[in-house]
Amino acid sequence: MHRFAKTLIAGLAAGLAALSAQAAETTRFTLDNGLEVVVLEDPRAPVVVQMLWYRAGAADEPAGKSGIAHFLEHLMFKGTDDMAPGEFSDTVALNGGSDNAFTSSDYTGYFQRVASDRLELMMRMEADRMRDLRLTEEDIGTERDVVLEERNQRTENDPGALFGEQRNAALYLNHPYGIPIVGWKSEVETLTLEDALGFYRKFYAPNNAVLIVAGDVDPDNVRALAETYYGPLAPTPGLGARLRPQEPPQLAERRLKFEDPRVAQPYVIRTYLAPERDAGAQEQAAALTMLARLLGGNGATSVLGQKLQFQQQKAIYTSAFYSGLSYDDTSFGLVIVPVPGVSLQEAEDAMDAAVAEFIAEGVDAEQLDRIKMQMRAAQIYAEDSIQGKARRYGAALTSGLTLEDIDAWPDILQAVTAEDVLAAADSVFDRRKSVTGWLMTPQTPEVTQ
Repeated sequence: MHRFAKTLIAGLAAGLAALSAQAAETTRFTLDNGLEVVVLEDPRAPVVVQMLWYRAGAADEPAGKSGIAHFLEHLMFKGTDDMAPGEFSDTVALNGGSDNAFTSSDYTGYFQRVASDRLELMMRMEADRMRDLRLTEEDIGTERDVVLEERNQRTENDPGALFGEQRNAALYLNHPYGIPIVGWKSEVETLTLEDALGFYRKFYAPNNAVLIVAGDVDPDNVRALAETYYGPLAPTPGLGARLRPQEPPQLAERRLKFEDPRVAQPYVIRTYLAPERDAGAQEQAAALTMLARLLGGNGATSVLGQKLQFQQQKAIYTSAFYSGLSYDDTSFGLVIVPVPGVSLQEAEDAMDAAVAEFIAEGVDAEQLDRIKMQMRAAQIYAEDSIQGKARRYGAALTSGLTLEDIDAWPDILQAVTAEDVLAAADSVFDRRKSVTGWLMTPQTPEVTQ
């Protein structure tokens, strides 16, 4: 079966090689005002995706103004000097396209997916709102209420989301990654027009942005359009490098118990502070990626799944997770959801024992090879989505990586050894740099433990 899987993946790679080659052309250039432009050619369909990424997210907000990055994302769909409020999205829809936006701790992005011959229109509109947004006090009040309602629905009414906020705040002692992207409710309620415009004028500038254009396009045409519409925009002077508060040495394990009568399924989760993918040095992140997949990537075949869900039958769900795409230190996590009758303490102990056994026994070479093949196949299939590819490139570039890092990542993953995985486990599993959380109902027996 293992030999058949290897043959299947090899055949898949060969069969899609021609298609991947068509989508592999990448062009990069920078305008005089500092705007970085990346063109990802893919002529397989007459479609283009324009994504404009700003190197500004929730972790770049001024102290006491949490939620301003996400708030501004909403406000960007208001009017400009040339467009009425709502006209941007209406125009995209009238041209048969779709658009949206997203905010993370490290970036804010805006995108449109349209027919290739509509790219110029999209560029004209996106460039217009980069520097010419027009806001009123009424806009602020209305959209602030929308954001607060979004927080109510997604966070206040979800005990798991509230639990996650508390854990994240405990994991980061000093870094703004501990602040929720949507913002603390008490601070969102006080955001003003001046706050929004101050963040906008500083960060929404060509010298703080990456433009990704992916699809059926010609790089020379993209360059001409970018110079026409984005080229005249003024950069923010003296913007400088991204400077954020950093984590002090973490010397004490943190634990918390979150009780809420709305909890349907208690569980245990532990997160460790972990290194991110660094430009020119992605090997440790690759090993952590493999470690997460080995421990908890699949309930049926992973270490935690096999030991705790099938052999011991103490869990109905287990997982391990890690994402290295982060400008600063990220996290590595372990999760166990116990079966009825197994306490949270017993579940935590079983999870720790399973991890310890994995480290003592070493990495199953066949399992590591299988995961590598799965990841290679997923990377090949991912080439079929121009929007997904544009998003991968944008997220990486705004997280501090380079085009060379992005291109090298698949091969770095394939080069990870069993020794690399165990070394990564040894480095990340430091309880002094961790937060262990129990989510439970008030009636859960472990409350007094």
